[in-house]
Amino acid sequence: MVAGVDTHKDTHHVAVLDAVTGQRLGDMQVAATPAGYSQLLDFATGLGQIQMIGIEGTGSYGAGLARALRAAGAPIREVIRPKRSQRRRGKSDRIDAYAAAQQALAEAEALPIAKTGQGQCEQIRVLLAERRSAVKAATATKRQISALVITAPAPLRTRLDGLNGPDLVNALANTTDSATSTNADATGRAVTATTRQVLYRLARRQQALDQEINDIDTQLHALTQQAAPAMLATKGYGPVTTATLLVTAGDNPDRIHNEASFAALCGACPIPASSGKTNRHRLNRGADRQANWHYTKSHAPAWPATHAPRPTPNAWHSATKPPRTSCAASNAPSPAKHSTY
Repeated sequence: MVAGVDTHKDTHHVAVLDAVTGQRLGDMQVAATPAGYSQLLDFATGLGQIQMIGIEGTGSYGAGLARALRAAGAPIREVIRPKRSQRRRGKSDRIDAYAAAQQALAEAEALPIAKTGQGQCEQIRVLLAERRSAVKAATATKRQISALVITAPAPLRTRLDGLNGPDLVNALANTTDSATSTNADATGRAVTATTRQVLYRLARRQQALDQEINDIDTQLHALTQQAAPAMLATKGYGPVTTATLLVTAGDNPDRIHNEASFAALCGACPIPASSGKTNRHRLNRGADRQANWHYTKSHAPAWPATHAPRPTPNAWHSATKPPRTSCAASNAPSPAKHSTY
């Protein structure tokens, strides 16, 4: 028997097919809970010996089900969700579950093996998700501080003149005069005090985010040192780059058969785009773009420090551009040509 599961946040729908004839044997809906996972497995095994269970979304709604079935020893594969153009028979949980089962039956060997989601790589994945949001928030806070300092009242802007980066954040976070004036004749001081209060809170937020990022980086360094010390010791691979590539590989890297498979996961492999007499390839715009960016950055050739500085586009353009002739030279009459006879 072959089963397929359409996963959702609260419920999962399972459908079972005969592995020989493809006949539909039954389907049911269960809750997305540990009890529901056991009920789903009992229903599938009750119809016969299960050869494979195809699960949609093993990295999202189906993550818990995939872990439970793997722990029970059930053979599972990840089923790719069909495109809208392929849903000619409509869409429902029952239809999607049978479609997953049919895909598992037709492409048993081609379906990808799901990540286990239990190990150091899963810890790293969670930390990287937190780090990305923290870095994004820290960048937005820095921009807010810079914009408010530019438009701040003159007394406050004068006090902060010449400060930038960590010095500016520390100066704003150590501000003690944060009382807002409420006198009707002190509107200017009230605006200055309110701006100072906002900058104080933004600076404290910036310090908290920087400390959070530092704590995450410390944990990432420890985990990557345990998981891949050789990669971390290689030039060009820092903790974040190593962590990103480890997450792409997963806790069960044996599911990746060769270097070409990993290149496909990173989007680093060219895509054939030939037709007729045209024989060419195009860049891969899909796959894991975070892994692609870190993979490309780690393999980019470094400019040697002993050589001259890398030329800028303007400098290169000036060096290769032919000299411009003056208007007088361009308007001068050309020398008369001598006749050869």
